[in-house]
Parts: sequence; structure tokens; C-alpha cells
Amino acid sequence: MALKLATREYGDGPPLIILHGLFGSAQNWHSMAERLAATYHVVTCDLRNHGASPWSEQMTFPEMADDLETLIEARGLSPASVLGHSVGGKTAMLTALKHSDLVERLIVVDIAPVDYEAPFLAYVRAMQAVDLAAATRRSAIDEQLAEVVPDAATRLFLLQNLIERDGRADWRINLAAIAANMDRLLGFPDVAQFGYDGRALFLSGAESDYIAPRYYGRIFELFPQAEFARIDDAGHYPHVEQPERFLASVVDFLESAYA
Repeated sequence: MALKLATREYGDGPPLIILHGLFGSAQNWHSMAERLAATYHVVTCDLRNHGASPWSEQMTFPEMADDLETLIEARGLSPASVLGHSVGGKTAMLTALKHSDLVERLIVVDIAPVDYEAPFLAYVRAMQAVDLAAATRRSAIDEQLAEVVPDAATRLFLLQNLIERDGRADWRINLAAIAANMDRLLGFPDVAQFGYDGRALFLSGAESDYIAPRYYGRIFELFPQAEFARIDDAGHYPHVEQPERFLASVVDFLESAYA
């Protein structure tokens, strides 16, 4: 069953929907959305089991694509440009493939329609293992995570999900559901019967291999009008690491699409 996603809205103009990645939220895209709102009606979404959106035990890409489809139709945003990062990018791709009439332009950030191996399940287990009841300081939780997640920037990103609930620290994301569906989230569903002929930009960090050249063939099979852009001095989060270059790439693509 489709869920009603929590959203934030900015500006006026052609609709542009933004989907964050795993462990993220719409808040991560606030600054970028404000910049894009000068030209577009930007809608940033919390994916299911993230941010302020509802929780569900089910978290497959077909279900998340249904969430996005429902949002577009309920808000009268069709056809929209859709930008998705990582897991949000896979959700955006599947929505475009299944419902090409709803997605006018597609921007996929540092992800491809393929299966991956990644340490994300270990991150979830580390977060679940934190003794939140005993932790009185954020730094103490960070120290516990460091045993499994050595990169400080990654820990800072995960800790954005730490909130106060009923007077105690808690995680605002549904860790149990994310863990149970991790195999599906690292994969991509069978889409042999679908296709998307609209324009699609695959935008990656030059230091990331999530959109490696070996995946280009698969991308072109599903998205024959695919275009590629790489941002120097950036990894899996080019919108954070190089925001000006990222914004320029997105705007160039959208402006050329509407020309």
C-alpha cells in the first residue's frame, strides 16, 4: 500500500521532486532546494521509514515507487522532473520506467540500476547496538558507532537521525525495516517489461564507482537517452562535497531540457 510521504515545498515553476538517499531526509536537500526554487517548484520528500514519513515493514523499490507515483498524482505534479540520490535514485528510476508519463526529466545521482555490495547493513546493526538508554552525550553514541563506522563524516551523517523521543534519545528511522529489506535495497528489480525514453542525466562523483563505466551498457538499455556527468573532487555525495558544481550540472541539464 502506498504511503503519504512527508514533504517540503519551495518556489514556483515547473515541478522538480527530490528524493534523498538511505539514512537521509528531505532536510539534507534544503539548501539545494532553496537555490533551485528560484526557477522551479521544488518538492523534497522523506522516503518511507525516514524523516517524518510513515513507517512500514515493507520497503521494496516497487512500493517506494508507488509512494512517489501517489505523491505526483495527488499533488497534480505530472509530468515532473525527478532527482534522486542513491536509494532515492533507484526509486526515481523505477518510477520513470513504470510510469514514464509522470516523469518528464530524470536526474540520477551516484547510483545505477544494478546490484551492489555495500556496508550499509553493518551501519544499521551498529546503530541498533548503541545503548541509547545509557548514553547521556551525543559524543558517547558517536564513540560506540566508531567501533564499526570508522569514518567520522559517515558517522556524522548517521547521527543526523538521532532525536529525542519521550524524553530519551532515539533513532527517527525505522532501522528494523531497513535491515530486513537491505538485500532488496542493494539490488534493483526486474524491469524487462518497462522502458523510459525521456531524457535522463546520471550525475556522479569522480571519486565514486557507483556509476562505473561497466554499468553504462545496462543504463543505456533502460534509458536510451542517458547522459553522463562527473564532478571532480567528489564521492558518493557530490551535492554536499561540491554543491556549486553539482548545482551547475543540474541547472544546465534542466535548462537544456526545457529549451
